[in-house]
Amino acid sequence: MPPGIRLLGITGAPGVGKSTFAAALGLPVVPMDGYHYADVELDRRGLRDRKGAPETFDAPGYAALLRRIRAGEADVVAPMFERGLEQPLAGAIPAPATGTVVTEGNYLLLDEPRWRAVRAEIDVVWHLTLDDDVRRERLVARHVAFGKSPAEAAAWVARVDEANAARIEAARGRADLVVDLSDWDGARRRTPPA
Repeated sequence: MPPGIRLLGITGAPGVGKSTFAAALGLPVVPMDGYHYADVELDRRGLRDRKGAPETFDAPGYAALLRRIRAGEADVVAPMFERGLEQPLAGAIPAPATGTVVTEGNYLLLDEPRWRAVRAEIDVVWHLTLDDDVRRERLVARHVAFGKSPAEAAAWVARVDEANAARIEAARGRADLVVDLSDWDGARRRTPPA
């Protein structure tokens, strides 16, 4: 890791392996997913059928959290996303006041005002890539594991996740580094490729 990095961002399309890759770095991780709007708020906004799209996250709140981490504030505790509940949980992940912190999420490079404010707080962003067929298989399996039927999972991936993936991939040119995970097996290798 280059010296002086306070926040390292890991991004890429849904199912690429951001969480696994970030965990393999051996550094504290604060994921973007804790800033999902809760289902009750998604219903109020009419967005529940697009859960996971950029507009279904509290990007300004996420940017504020990253700003506090960058400033080295003590006692910063981030929310997390509980996949079993499919809901965010407040105050679940402590962020250290010193050292490098990894933040991972889909939209770190999105060129829209709400998301540019997020990118402005991150020192370096790595964009992960993987064969699309493998990535989609992972996504379907994840949705099935958390309660969708195989048909529902495949439909959700095709309708929602792939639209999000296209937006994320369109922003990859803004990354500081693109990392191809095709030859990396996070379950067997302890050190991610760089």
